[in-house]
Amino acid sequence: MTDHGDRSGGAIGGPVRHVPVLLAEVLAALAPQAGGRYLDGTFGAGGYSRAILDAAPDVTLLGLDRDPTAIAGGADLVAEMAGRLTLSQANFGELAEEAERFKMAPLDGVVLDIGVSSMQIDQAERGFSFRFDGPLDMRMSSSGQSAADLVNEAEEGLLANIFYHYGEERRSRAVARAVVEARRKAPIATTKQLADLVAGIVWGEPGGAHPATRVFQALRIAVNDELGELVRALHAAEAVLKPGGRLVVVTFHSLEDRIVKQFFAERSGRVPAGSRHAPAVAAAQPTFRLVAKGAVAPSEAEMRANPRARSAKLRAAERNEAPARRADAGLVALSTVPDPQPRRRP
Repeated sequence: MTDHGDRSGGAIGGPVRHVPVLLAEVLAALAPQAGGRYLDGTFGAGGYSRAILDAAPDVTLLGLDRDPTAIAGGADLVAEMAGRLTLSQANFGELAEEAERFKMAPLDGVVLDIGVSSMQIDQAERGFSFRFDGPLDMRMSSSGQSAADLVNEAEEGLLANIFYHYGEERRSRAVARAVVEARRKAPIATTKQLADLVAGIVWGEPGGAHPATRVFQALRIAVNDELGELVRALHAAEAVLKPGGRLVVVTFHSLEDRIVKQFFAERSGRVPAGSRHAPAVAAAQPTFRLVAKGAVAPSEAEMRANPRARSAKLRAAERNEAPARRADAGLVALSTVPDPQPRRRP
């Protein structure tokens, strides 16, 4: 069993058994207290949850995961913790409702480890990786629209924007056009079909990532609405944390980190100065205090031991007594695919 790790590395790497990324740093930032109530919004294989439960006496924890296999796999840990651990199949964007439902609110801490888990990547039938030929699925919850549905039904312009915005694929338009042409002949149903198609359009560098890495990443984010879930989770945590409670978020991609960074900056009172074009507005009352200045990255030793940790970043903040605010429209905009951009003139 493995926990969350780097997206791109997982797409081409084999099974890796390891402790959760930035475990010591997560515990230091979360600072579990005796008798505290905590929520692990991305239970995975239970690495963070076990560490939090072991960190202080009488800690209770609610673990969420949208993947039913992760919840089923945690049964032994639930039994071992003898009533101190509860698991629920739910999206982490629903963490406030889940905390209320299980009478865990208000919380002393929330931890989120964003992205696909290594154990999902390493299962060919889940369709996350092009290392293994399998159905083009990528659904973390095993329900709803699959990657195959999106690839075979979405309009060319939407596919191009997904590849560019979520995957930062520079040849997004060419890839989208090739996908549409290929699906006219037959549906694209497997990971190998899509990976081979992309490899014929995108040139890879010797020793670099597989040419399909960015396209697979983009589809995974879109299928699971990963950025939207992150935005909802940040606002939910703000609503359910008690004063002094801490929110710790580990991300693996610049899009995710940008959302977390902007949320913490805005909620801690670090608003941009005004100018003659955009005058300063009255700052809203801060709801968080930053625990650490900037992002915390893995050590060189951790990255050598676990290459999937290399892109991880940790950010943390502590809740104060100010009332929770309304959802930030700017963050919501960051989580959505923008409208099609006009083509460049030759």
